[in-house]
Amino acid sequence: MPRRATGAAAAHFATVVRALARLPGVTPPGDPNASGHRFGSSGLKINGKLFAMVSSKGQFVVKLSRERVDALVRARVGKPFDPGHGRLMKEWLAVQSAGEARCVALAREAMVFVASR
Repeated sequence: MPRRATGAAAAHFATVVRALARLPGVTPPGDPNASGHRFGSSGLKINGKLFAMVSSKGQFVVKLSRERVDALVRARVGKPFDPGHGRLMKEWLAVQSAGEARCVALAREAMVFVASR
């Protein structure tokens, strides 16, 4: 069973899940048809591909284009995501300063980005 996240990121993620989980192609966390306990198993997926999650460090994380991540880092919205092995994932943004509305908007943007690939 995936670890349950706590804190602001978890609260924002719960709002994101409520906003997007019923859209066509979206699989919410905990879906019995979702795959095992690997990276992102407790995240939101579109067509089987992960686009938003709360990391094991309690960060709200979304998948966006490298250019978009760079722009959001410059705007101080977040930083490139480090899953813990010291190598940054350049198409993943760990959101630092965002309220629920912005998290929903970023997750929706991530969903569209991932679905288009």
